[in-house]
Amino acid sequence: MALITGVAGQDGTYLSELLISRGWQVHGVARTDPSTTDTGQYLTGVTVHIQDIANTDATVDLIDRIEPDHVFHLAGISSVWKSWQDPVLTTRVNGLSVVGVLDGCLTLQDRVGKRVTVVNASSAEIFAGSGISPQDENTPIVPTSPYGASKAFAHHMVQVYRAKGLAASNAILYNHESPRRPDTFVTRKITKAVTAIAAGEQDVLELGDTSAVRDWGWAPEYVEAVYEMATLSHGDDVVVATGEARSVEDFVATAFACVGIADWRRHVTRSSVLRRAADPESLVGNSAKAQRLLSWSPRHSFDAVVREMLVGDGAPVTER
Repeated sequence: MALITGVAGQDGTYLSELLISRGWQVHGVARTDPSTTDTGQYLTGVTVHIQDIANTDATVDLIDRIEPDHVFHLAGISSVWKSWQDPVLTTRVNGLSVVGVLDGCLTLQDRVGKRVTVVNASSAEIFAGSGISPQDENTPIVPTSPYGASKAFAHHMVQVYRAKGLAASNAILYNHESPRRPDTFVTRKITKAVTAIAAGEQDVLELGDTSAVRDWGWAPEYVEAVYEMATLSHGDDVVVATGEARSVEDFVATAFACVGIADWRRHVTRSSVLRRAADPESLVGNSAKAQRLLSWSPRHSFDAVVREMLVGDGAPVTER
């Protein structure tokens, strides 16, 4: 049996579908009723529990009641920009929540005498200030945002509980996209705008810094790595990434090319208001350990990720 926090999010829905397809019983935690959102359609077969993941007492109680074998902690505030707008909330949600999950699992393990595994969704943003690229599991943890700092705290707490005897792992996830990505993320903002521009429903796409370099993969593949981490005989820290460096501008140009618009620059404006504070120049991961330990490697190319997102948004994607 598995418990997924953040089950109504992009990764939570893909992971729940994967587990159910493999015969697992799945419980999930969501902040609001998923049936009132677009993601509810992806949670067939999931027993959903509505609660605030930062309420650690409620989390410990839930884990004690359902007695999961595996817990996937995916919930949290995932926007760096939003973390600067409300660093207190970000710290409370991303920091406290992992403590409730880990302590609940260790308490359950001690009570019933069975092994409980935890996989925590860590983030490339913990390496943002390292000055090293590409990054791997040994890269110094140097966050540069409230989001990154909150994820670094969670990352360290997983290691602390691992030392206490819990099979707890950090999946250090680099950017991973899909049509289920909210449009508060720049990738989905781009594909939705390009779709609208191609249809003549919009003229301009407004962005911040387009020179930032990221490592973009396909979300359904990344949850496969998360699943594989839960099957390990021990806890570990593993980078999940493609190793391919692409800029935001590359993403924009590729998206417009997919809909047959070569002169994309006339449709794009830049705003200093949309620039992130202390934005790292390059977050690119080395996933050699994931390939060795999990037999995992990405299958979708960068262009394929962009095209799949556009298709999901209903764009008139041209044949290439």
